[in-house]
Amino acid sequence: MSDIMEKNKLHVGLLFGGNSSEHDVSKRSAHNIYDAMDKTHYDVSLFLLTRDGFVLSDAASRRVFNGEDEGTVAAEEQAKVDASNPLAPIWNLSQAKDIDVFFPIIHGNLGEDGTIQGLFRLLKKPYVGSGVLASATAFDKDWTKQVLTANGIRNTKYVVVTPANRDHYDYATVQAKLGTDVFIKPANQGSSIGIHMATNQQEYIDGMADAFRYDYKVLVEETIAGPEEVEISILGNEQPQASKLGAIRVPKQDVFYDYNNKFVDASGVTFEVPVKLDDQLTQEITDMGLKTYAALGLTGMARIDYLVSKDGVPYVGEVNTLPGFTNISLYPQLWEASGISYADLIDRLIDLAIAEFNRQDKLAYDFIPLSDNSAASTYQPKQK
Repeated sequence: MSDIMEKNKLHVGLLFGGNSSEHDVSKRSAHNIYDAMDKTHYDVSLFLLTRDGFVLSDAASRRVFNGEDEGTVAAEEQAKVDASNPLAPIWNLSQAKDIDVFFPIIHGNLGEDGTIQGLFRLLKKPYVGSGVLASATAFDKDWTKQVLTANGIRNTKYVVVTPANRDHYDYATVQAKLGTDVFIKPANQGSSIGIHMATNQQEYIDGMADAFRYDYKVLVEETIAGPEEVEISILGNEQPQASKLGAIRVPKQDVFYDYNNKFVDASGVTFEVPVKLDDQLTQEITDMGLKTYAALGLTGMARIDYLVSKDGVPYVGEVNTLPGFTNISLYPQLWEASGISYADLIDRLIDLAIAEFNRQDKLAYDFIPLSDNSAASTYQPKQK
């Protein structure tokens, strides 16, 4: 397949929505990205992935973009497609011709777990963000921590609880391993969905019950004394660059940065962008971020979250391969503070997507065809 040919405009397919708890957050991100894109450089087709996994056409997606009820529009669109067709959920992608690059901004499930990336590979199209394996690994908190630990990158102690071993991890056992106060997290979720802090047995029981609603693998992590939440943005492929650092301050009564104070009522949350930290600590966090990015094999972009203990020790928390682009999202804010405007950031991400596609396209996938008289075609099983 040849390189992307130069044209007056690039045709970008912007995908958003999804069936995760971050569906509406993704729609906000998509609005901001669309508004920031220079329409003299890009033609943009919109594709909303509904909560039940159906891709709406560009025309229908624009109706929702402009304020129409998503459920009503989706019902009308689904009625037009032959449900017996196995490609019915993604059929509307065929309406957009000659897409040069896809820009997925589907947070969480289907978007960050490698699923949509696999579809783009089958379509043989460039796409913004990391590849299938890197996305899936970074989305799974357990696998992320295993990669971090194997590469000597500091992260919090934890245990993994599943339905198979759940009876062995009661509160007393976890307390002995990790301390009295612990965080409970579904391994494959985002934006603090299903996350709870437990300081006693009842809170632990309730938190585990809720976490298992969202995943069959749950992490229980130690808490860090008096942590400061710090974030860094990474941009690039083989030679990524790191932004300045930012900090999140949440009201003390909220305990941690949860879904409510992220998206529902952020009035009590403040951001320090960029944040002033000790030079040595700043450098350590930056180095950890770049090392994490490389260890996970990420490309395009990522936002990496840290917990910094009260004695100044940083721990990598989570890695977000398709970070938010809402009005309060730190990924674009940190680049703005680092000298890259919102519009320029979009341009760079699209350029990186095409560059990575062209790099991967140079790999050989030779195979040896088997002739009609080969061993494979003449093999007969032994008769008993």
